[in-house]
Amino acid sequence: MPSLTQEQLEHVIEQAVCTRDKAIISLFADTGLRLAELANINIDDIDWQHRLIRVWIKGGRQDYAVFGERTKLLLEQWLSEYRNHNGKLWDISYWGINILCRRLSAKTGLSCNPHTFRRTFASILAKRGVDCLHIQRLGRWQSLSMVQRYTASVRFEDSLRLYSPILD
Repeated sequence: MPSLTQEQLEHVIEQAVCTRDKAIISLFADTGLRLAELANINIDDIDWQHRLIRVWIKGGRQDYAVFGERTKLLLEQWLSEYRNHNGKLWDISYWGINILCRRLSAKTGLSCNPHTFRRTFASILAKRGVDCLHIQRLGRWQSLSMVQRYTASVRFEDSLRLYSPILD
């Protein structure tokens, strides 16, 4: 299962053609949202102060996704450009987001489907030293084994960079 490196992710965002597309990719990567979760966000679901988004996850349950400052700036820029929102965050459908991702994939030569960004979210957090239980909660996975599958790309060298001796 492919995931992107930090550098590849930056490249994909740079190659996006407009603010909306950059915001979508940034939000995917920053939150690990599933396509349906991202496509259905209303502006009222966003807590700008705490950088949280209320989402409806599998099984019809409500949960939250956290996002960073860069994504916040892209979202704010997008909303300043987009006027006819009727409460919706996007002017693009579920299928439109899939097409956007396919076009970015063709343009960059990288896997850019929504699930790749979900795997990227998990693997980058793991490479930064976030443990699987926290990744599970941040990514709203029901199963810890799924997180472990998604973070299988973490190598010994990645873990070694995080290591510090217990006894010195």
